[in-house]
Amino acid sequence: MIRSRFLAITLLFSLLAGCAGLTPTQQRTLTGGALGAAAGAGVSALSGGHPTTGAVIGGAGGAAAGYLWGRQR
Repeated sequence: MIRSRFLAITLLFSLLAGCAGLTPTQQRTLTGGALGAAAGAGVSALSGGHPTTGAVIGGAGGAAAGYLWGRQR
């Protein structure tokens, strides 16, 4: 249990450190994709669907929205 938490935290910080050199549009695209995937998985799981499918669809939609938002600004 502690080992898996440590690995998850290490992975999270590694991913965040890799995002340091992104442009604002790239950052918004990545953030939108992550939030969309989380929301899609959550809604899909609560509605009785498959969380992976919800995450894929939500991630794609969130990334597209983040990209468009970043290009507009």
